[in-house]
Amino acid sequence: MAKQDVIKQFTTLKGVGPAKAELLYTHGFDSFEKLKKASVKDLSNLEGLNDRFAQDLLVQLKEKKTEETKKQTPQKATIPKETVAKQPSKLKKTVKKPAEKKEEAEEVVEEERYKVKIKPELSKELQEKIRTRKSIKKRTPTFLREEWFRYKRVPKNWRRPDGITSKMRINLKYRPSKVRVGFRGPKDARGLHASGFEEIPVFNPKDLDTINPKMQAARVGSTVGTKKRKDIEKKAEELNIRILNR
Repeated sequence: MAKQDVIKQFTTLKGVGPAKAELLYTHGFDSFEKLKKASVKDLSNLEGLNDRFAQDLLVQLKEKKTEETKKQTPQKATIPKETVAKQPSKLKKTVKKPAEKKEEAEEVVEEERYKVKIKPELSKELQEKIRTRKSIKKRTPTFLREEWFRYKRVPKNWRRPDGITSKMRINLKYRPSKVRVGFRGPKDARGLHASGFEEIPVFNPKDLDTINPKMQAARVGSTVGTKKRKDIEKKAEELNIRILNR
């Protein structure tokens, strides 16, 4: 099969463009059959492809295979009732016989099992403070700027009300609530992730050496590329460090 025809076939799959199709072709996948035989690890090892994309691709190929098998299987010939009644009893017996079911061998896609996320080792006091922070967050309103609804030029972002005639400043009824100390969470729980980890930005694998896996978790920077990101994830698994934006 010519290269252009193979690339056209690959581009029919969802999420596969001409660049990814050519990448698959250069790495030896010159047909759908070879792609079906590939595993998730084989595809994720290619540059620019991740585990999620590889799983979606294999699921699409599996669905295509089932559609092709349905088209190939011959449909049952429907015999009208009048002809069945006229024909002898031998024909009726053949109609009543159940059709033999053909067993189709389906390829099992290698799917990674769900791994339980790493949790921090927190004291009971800190756990209680994180819970209180969550309950305070539920009852905190959205703080809007004074008279944001009156003028288009006034933005919604919060500013402290001022002025002698300001109704919001003197806390009159039916005015929006102001930012107060009572809406603030406990001091020890401030800046922590919802899971209880302290977030530490990571930009290369060396930054993971300074992290305490019991109390701290890594957050990979947005400027980090896919190649370096894979190296960070690999080292994090070895050190048992949780990556929050994986």
